[in-house]
Amino acid sequence: MFVRLRHLLGWVVSAFRSREELLLETLALRQQLLALHAMRPRHRLSSVDKLFWVVLRKVWSGWKRSLLLVTPETVVRWHRTGFRLYWSWISRARKVVGRKPISREVRDLIFRMVAENPTWGAPRIHGELLKLGFDISERTVSRWVKRASKSPDPARRWLVFLRNHRKAIAAMDFFTVPTLTFGVLYCFFVIGHDRRKILHCNVTRQPSALWIAQQLREAWGYEQPQRFLIFDRDAKFSADVVWTAQQNGTEPVRTAFRSPWQNGIAERWVGSVRRDLLDHVIVLNQRHLRRLLKEYVRYYHEDRTHLGLGKDAPDGRVAASAPPSESQIISLPRLGGLHHRYAVAA
Repeated sequence: MFVRLRHLLGWVVSAFRSREELLLETLALRQQLLALHAMRPRHRLSSVDKLFWVVLRKVWSGWKRSLLLVTPETVVRWHRTGFRLYWSWISRARKVVGRKPISREVRDLIFRMVAENPTWGAPRIHGELLKLGFDISERTVSRWVKRASKSPDPARRWLVFLRNHRKAIAAMDFFTVPTLTFGVLYCFFVIGHDRRKILHCNVTRQPSALWIAQQLREAWGYEQPQRFLIFDRDAKFSADVVWTAQQNGTEPVRTAFRSPWQNGIAERWVGSVRRDLLDHVIVLNQRHLRRLLKEYVRYYHEDRTHLGLGKDAPDGRVAASAPPSESQIISLPRLGGLHHRYAVAA
């Protein structure tokens, strides 16, 4: 009874429909019958069946009434999948338009220039890139400059500041050395910050202000001294020493209380001379210590490489060209054999 009533209602409704709707509904039902015959044994709908319903959905508003094999949500999902596939194919087939994308190498170079030159803007960086042969617009450079980090490493900026002023800075200090017969001796030295060169070095048993003043005069002689002289708050560096430094044309600068790191260049040299020499010898007397320090200063200037100088010596060492495999490498003893210098045999 219910089936007959349904068919009757369907016939009544179809009587008021247009001829185009009836044709479309007939076409939809016949397509589903063909799909059912093709699915024996049971298989999935083909791509042609899915395309039929996607197109029918676009041209007929009543497509849902005749849909029996799948749900309307499934047809909508087919449509969206086809839409994504179509635009993926278009994106691959279409020619690239607009500006060429810049490589990661250029981006990293821009970030490096921003970090190393905090006062540079996009025009300056763009000019450097043009000189390096990179074909890139200033607007693109400006866009990547805005993405770069605006807070460079404070330690790096402080290091640049020190490099710009180290030629004008010298430092002086004392360190003690126990001896076998003379008790404790005092070693005084003056070191320049530029090339880490020892400007003067001497030994005494009883350091006084007058003796220190004389050492300062001998350190520079008739040469122009550095503008600043750093030293700690030792009582030996009295007002007479300060006055002598000022008369020599340099400005004395005292470090803060208990702050040896403020005179770090001098403190590091004390550590070097102890590790390289004094920890391996027994000092006999004042004359012996003076001779040892003289030899060490010569080794320090001419042979010893320094990390702070780019692994070069204070006096400069000419690097040999790449030696052939048959060349002989010879070792030259220094400080009685405690250290050696190596060279290619002539």
